[in-house]
Formats: sequence, structure tokens, C-alpha cells
Amino acid sequence: MWCVTLFLSLLLIINDVSSQWNVWVPRDISAMTNTCVVIQCTFMYPSGVRPYRGVHGIWYYGQPYPQLFPPVVFKTRTDVVHESYKGRTRMLGDLQQKNCTLLINNVAPEHSGRYYFRADLGGANVYTFPDFADLKVLDQPNIDVPDEIVSDETLTLTCYAPDNCPDMNPEIQWMYTDYLPDPEFSSDYTEEGNTAVQSSTLVFTPRPVHNGQLLGCRVYYPNTTLVYERLVSLDIKYAPRSVWVNVSSEVMEGSSVSLHCEVDSNPPARISWKFGDQELLWDTASNLSLTLDDVTPAEEGVYTCIGDNGYGAMNTSLYLAVKYPPREPIVNDSLTVQEGSSLMLHCSTQGSPPPTLTWLKDGELVGTITADELSVLELEDITPQGDGQYRCLAENEHGRASSSLNITVEYAPILLDESKCTVVREGVQCVCMASGNPEPTIEFYLPDLNITINETEGRYNFYTHTDGQTSTGMIKLREKGERASNGGPAVNVHCSISNMYGRESVLLELQQEKKYLMAVIVGTIGGVAVIAFIIAAVRYVGQNNKKENGLPRQDVVLENPALYYSAVKKDKQNLRKKVGEDGDFQPASSLASFERRELNYAALELGGSRDGAPGRGDDSSSSYAEIKAK
Repeated sequence: MWCVTLFLSLLLIINDVSSQWNVWVPRDISAMTNTCVVIQCTFMYPSGVRPYRGVHGIWYYGQPYPQLFPPVVFKTRTDVVHESYKGRTRMLGDLQQKNCTLLINNVAPEHSGRYYFRADLGGANVYTFPDFADLKVLDQPNIDVPDEIVSDETLTLTCYAPDNCPDMNPEIQWMYTDYLPDPEFSSDYTEEGNTAVQSSTLVFTPRPVHNGQLLGCRVYYPNTTLVYERLVSLDIKYAPRSVWVNVSSEVMEGSSVSLHCEVDSNPPARISWKFGDQELLWDTASNLSLTLDDVTPAEEGVYTCIGDNGYGAMNTSLYLAVKYPPREPIVNDSLTVQEGSSLMLHCSTQGSPPPTLTWLKDGELVGTITADELSVLELEDITPQGDGQYRCLAENEHGRASSSLNITVEYAPILLDESKCTVVREGVQCVCMASGNPEPTIEFYLPDLNITINETEGRYNFYTHTDGQTSTGMIKLREKGERASNGGPAVNVHCSISNMYGRESVLLELQQEKKYLMAVIVGTIGGVAVIAFIIAAVRYVGQNNKKENGLPRQDVVLENPALYYSAVKKDKQNLRKKVGEDGDFQPASSLASFERRELNYAALELGGSRDGAPGRGDDSSSSYAEIKAK
């Protein structure tokens, strides 16, 4: 028990002793470079200690242990101090009054650090106080800036300047505040812990435009050249306020394109490119580019850039147009329709820009030109002329394409103008031509004989031929039949044309073939020329006889008409060689065969003498010679 009592007694003694050695100094103190600083200091020592030869004091820099030889800042017993403090320090306090206040003039950054006071009362009563004053020598004032500045929220900035030099009082000004919206300023003086501070406060509401801008605080001491400034760059957080992208652009199919996006935000946003609901690319940055290679029409559409940085989000879209030539148009399948029907032909395609659609029939323009991706050609009450190929042509500035279909029109037979009967050298040839779809069936009907001809017969030489939708039938009647009242052959031939849509029977007209008409003309002219030649020859011979006999001119009288008849007959035979035994005229260039014609009679009147004497000859009573050519 006595041990405990002894321990408590010793503890009280130690506590009493330790409580007697105390010092009060500012824990933190600051000063501007080249100014002064006063370190307020008060100390106490035990009341039982009697100073021997006065109270002395020492200020150390850096550490309190003399045995480590710290730099001496100030010492009352001697002027020996560290060279960096020579002429700079002075004791303002009265150590006898336990005031150890120290003045340091013309402080420099190297003077920053801890300062310790050591009391020397003589003899063994020397004590270094563990408490210290931490001096900071500043070359610029401090600005208190919040850790986070958010746009559109009130911001308070404070600039501090130490005021620990009695002979120099600082003044504070804010710089670069002209662009701030409605700034407010206030000043304050604070003294705490044996240190004093001047402060100036700036209050305003920042905007995104203020991000990165500079604000400054200037500290100056009147009547001196000392000026200290500090600048800060405002780091203002704000949601994306703009998202810039390429203007809507046009690209050709198969080419490459880059879509660029820039987001104005702080901090940088998470930028993403989206096509519809699909996210194509993202990154946390201030800009992001999306590259599309070998672009196809499927990639045409709206692309959206989205920026989100936690303070807000924003997006902007662009439209990417992919240009390409028209695709092959889609048209109806080929159709078969009946005459009189109506139908609609559709043509659709794709192209960019939208193509013009044109309908062509067999190369000719039909309908109207449409500037759209769909064109409808309406055909009403279609006729056989509507049969053919229809082509839809799609065109734009980048190319063209087309598709075709065939329209087949089925209709009842139509007799063509070429249908007729013609006299030829073998007899009569009848031709019947008709168009129709399906191709018509042709038959010939001879009502006089009640015969229908629809196949080849040796007697009629039936022939048929089909060329597309045109059918041709032909027969040759070897017997000319009875002659009509005009002397021509009598022909009664009907042509019957038919298909699934109708039937028609027509009497074929008889026409002379042009080649026979030519033969008749040429034969007639030739016969007349021969007769004229004979007459001229006879007269020539008669005149010669008169000259030989010296007789006066008189009309020629045939002495032997039979002889002249023989000559005429011979000339007719020569004519027939020219015209042909069958009546065909065959010059060097070979005319077509002609209709046989008969030259019946040619009468040559020879006449008698002027004096009425009968002419000479076997038959003196003959007044003319008859020439008959068959």
C-alpha cells in the first residue's frame, strides 16, 4: 500500500514540475516573402526556480536538441546566430516578463520550418520547450477553392494574406472578375492562435462558359513595392451543353464515311454512337468518330451521338443518306389477256435519289414518266395492237436498270387485205391471209361445187403457213371455169377463218395479176408494131415496082395475097417467140408471166388502083387480105 502512496506522490510531484515549464506559441504562422513575421511567445518556469544572473533565451530552427547543433535563430547572450538569420532577428518580448516574442525581418522561403524556444535561467535551469511554431513563408497568397465547383450553383472563393508583421498591413484585390455574373466581394480580419490573417471573399454563380477561365487574387503592401498574386483556373463541372456532329451527309454506296461527334462537358462524357437502338461505339472522351466502310443502303438512316457525364446527358442526331443506282425493277409476270380486257402493270424499284420510272412498249414511250419508286401503267380495253413487250426503265443520276414483260393479246381472226384470187397461167390462185391469236385456221369453200378445202389435194394444191399470229392459206384452181360476162374467168371462192374467239367467211375477189396486165399491154403494142411493119414493107415493095416499070405512082395491089399472108403469119410466129408460146412476155430482164391473151384478127386493106382497075392477083375480085393470128 505504501508503494502505491509513494508512486502517487512522485506522480504529483512530476506533474507539478512539468506543468511549470510551459510555452505558448502559434502552432502555424505564415508570412509573405520579404516581409516580416512576429512569433508571439509566452513561457513559464517553476516558481521554485530562481533565475541566476537573469533570464536568457535561445530560438532554434528545425529541432530542439542543442546537442544536434540546430541553427541558432536568436540568442540573448551573444550575437552569434546562423548566417541566414544575421541582421534579421530581434527579441520583441521581455524575457524577464516571460515574453519570448521573436521578430524575423525580410523572411525568405528557406526560413520556412519549425521554431523552438529554449529558456536559460542559469545553472541547470535550462529547458527547451517541445512546442514549436511552424512558419510558412509564402510567395503568393492562398485562395480557398472548393473541391467541386458545379455550374449554376453558388460559388464562394476566399483569398487569404497573413498579417503578422506590425509595420506592414496587406491589402487584397480580386483580378479578372469583369466577366463574372454579379460578383459580390467582402473583407475580413481574423486573429486566432497568436496569428492574424486578412481575407477577401468573392461570391458568384458560375456558368459552363466560365470553365477554365482564370481568377486572381493580388496582395500588396501600401507604401512598398511588394505585390503578390495568385491565379486559379476554374474547374466547373457541368452537364453536356452541346453535342456537335457532322451535318447530314450523302455518300455513295460502297464508299467509306466517318461520323464525328464532339461533346462539350466537364468532366468528359461517355460518348456513344447509336444506330436505332443498337450501340455501335463508345468511349469516355471529348470526341468520338464512327467510321463506316463499304456503306450499303441498309446503313442509311438516323445516327445518334449521346454524351453523358453524370451531371446530365445530351444527344444529337444526323441522317446519313446512301446514294445508289436503281435496283432492277420488279414488274408483273408476262400475261395473256383477251382483246377488250383491262389490266394494270406495276413497276417498283429502289434507288437514291428516287428514280424516274418510264414505261416503253417495243421501244416506244407509253404512259407517263413517274418520279417515284412505284409506277402503274393502266391498259383499258386492250386491242391486238397492245400485244408486245413492255419494259419499265428506272433511271437516276447514278445509273439505270430495267425489266420487261410480254403482253399477249388473244383475239378473234381478222381478214387481211392481201386476201384475194388472182388469174395465173396455171389457172386461178386464191390466197387467204388472217391474223388472230391463237393463230387462225384457214379453210376454202367452193359453193358451186359444195367443197370445203382444208388439206392438200392434188387438184387444188392447198397450202397453209403460219408466221406468228398470221396464217396464210393458198389454193390453185387448175381449171379456169366458165367465163364471166366480161370475158374473164368466173371464180366463186370463200375463205373461212376461225379460232377459239370467232369465225368468219368471206368471198374472195378476183383480181388480175399485174404481170398479166403488163403482158397484155406489151403484146398489144408488139402486135400493132408488127402490122405497121408489114404495111410499110408492102408499100415499099409497091413503090419500087413502079419505079422499075417507070409507071406513075398508084396504089399497091397484091398480085398474090397468099404470099403476103404467109409473110404475115411468119412475122406473127416471130412475135410469139417474143411473147411466148403460152402468152408470157420474156424480155432480157425476165418480166413476170402474163395473162394469155388471143389476137383474133388484123385486117389489112390493100385497095385498088385510082382509076378503078382491078388489081393483079389470083383472085382479082379480092379487095382486102385477111390476116388471122391465133
